Amino acid sequence: MDPVWQTEFGARHTALLLDSHRRLTGRELLPPAIDGRDAARMLYEAAFVVVSHGTEADPVLNYGNAAALALWEMSWEELTRTPSRFTAEEPNREERARLLAQVSAHGFIDDYSGIRISKSGRRFRIGRATVWNLADDAGVRRGQAATFDRWEWL
Repeated sequence: MDPVWQTEFGARHTALLLDSHRRLTGRELLPPAIDGRDAARMLYEAAFVVVSHGTEADPVLNYGNAAALALWEMSWEELTRTPSRFTAEEPNREERARLLAQVSAHGFIDDYSGIRISKSGRRFRIGRATVWNLADDAGVRRGQAATFDRWEWL
């Protein structure tokens, strides 16, 4: 299997992530002159985490860059079959659901922190996360995404 950044999905989804983030926050995740597969590769290889899920009733993760895969200790195949609620432990899922409802209502939030759990059960606290809605050029909601560059193992 080709790395996700070499696929058509990777290029399209990267554009969705970058464009939605820029529209809602007014900030760039990557330099704006970079696009297509170059942007997909740069986002996938970035030192910060980027993860997203779709719009299913129980949203499933549909993207995680290399930093996200390493942090959650999953392969691409495992990550993209995982309901996003499983990134948090059971007691923290209600708090996570409130966060996502707030993002749905307001478009994005900055400076989120919370506790998450990897596949092997390792707990970690994320800090200064931005969580935003994903929408295409026609305004159709496509999911939600998060990015952060601070985490600590607990």
